Amino acid sequence: MAERSYPVAKEGGVSPTTIILLLLPLLLLGAVIFLFLRTGGGLDLASPAPVEALTVERVRLEPGHIEVYVRNSGPEELTIAQVVINDAIWPFSVSPAPTIPRLQEARVNLEYPWSYAEAYSIRLFSSNAIAFDVEIPVAFVTPEPTARTFLGFTLIGLYVGVIPVYLGFFWFPALRQLGKRSLVFLLGITAGLLVFLGIDTLVEAIEQSQAVPGPFQGIGLVGVGSVGTFLLLYFITRRQSTIGRGEAELRLNLAFMIAIGIGLHNLGEGLAIGAAYNVGEIALGAFLVVGFILQNITEGLGIIAPVLRDRPGLKQFALLGLVGGAPAIVGAWIGAFSPSPTLAVLFLAIGTGAILEVAFEIAQMIQKETTREQMPITVFSGVMLGMLILWVTGLLIK
Repeated sequence: MAERSYPVAKEGGVSPTTIILLLLPLLLLGAVIFLFLRTGGGLDLASPAPVEALTVERVRLEPGHIEVYVRNSGPEELTIAQVVINDAIWPFSVSPAPTIPRLQEARVNLEYPWSYAEAYSIRLFSSNAIAFDVEIPVAFVTPEPTARTFLGFTLIGLYVGVIPVYLGFFWFPALRQLGKRSLVFLLGITAGLLVFLGIDTLVEAIEQSQAVPGPFQGIGLVGVGSVGTFLLLYFITRRQSTIGRGEAELRLNLAFMIAIGIGLHNLGEGLAIGAAYNVGEIALGAFLVVGFILQNITEGLGIIAPVLRDRPGLKQFALLGLVGGAPAIVGAWIGAFSPSPTLAVLFLAIGTGAILEVAFEIAQMIQKETTREQMPITVFSGVMLGMLILWVTGLLIK
């Protein structure tokens, strides 16, 4: 019996038959899913209780008024029927409507005479008498996006990100006087710093993913953001290395890649500080600022390590500092004025992928600088010292 042959597309194109064969399983799969949803798979099962989920995304306070921003993260629409504040039933309104479609956001408005620095417990009841709790640990007027507050959080971002990174650059003239072994040691410190930052950012992203509405799959968002960013930067780096760039230019590009990774990490730091101030935790916010200032001066060292044998211009130093430090300003703005757990997790995941990819590039650079017999203890001690530096400074933050 002769074998049946299928038409083969010419090189660079796809035949119509191939397209049909590719789409056919998907069309049949859609038909099977439709049939299951229509018939229930032959089973007549109903949920014994309504399945409802409501995620509280943020709370905004102004004198005599409380706004609770919520998102329906359940499988069906949900109706808010009652609100209780500190065990007292309280009148409320919901914008745009009390019935919230799936994955949509609503704002619960409460005219309530709250007192400064007091704690409040709010319980939202759905029409099916399912309760959802909101905690306000410290009542505090939420910062408004005015010119003055924007300036204030800009200064915080400068203190946390930009200034420490630039201060780290002041080590450049002294470090240039060191020999090859010292250069490898500094590259090891840089790798240790980046590995520690990457792990710390990943853990923070996983922790905050618990606050992401269920359908948005916080853990999946961490995976997509970190892996996608790692691969994207990896391919960009490989592309740059194949277009005939000189060694000095490749080292400068690596310095910029480190600055990008550290900048994304500082974006997450800015988010944490802005969110702390947003909910009135002023002492925590100030504590974070001081801790991050101490930690981030080492990030400037990590940025300049690849270019110690070169002579970058002042313009390049200025750009490296802005790329590495200025995202802290943007993070402080977002955290203070529009905190979002989903956005925070995405930024942290992107930062994780960027930092770990740059750590990988530093490891390859160390491999080029050493031979199999040379300085294994130097590399090991540098990596360990870099990680220990951030661990010790982390004692002032965590």
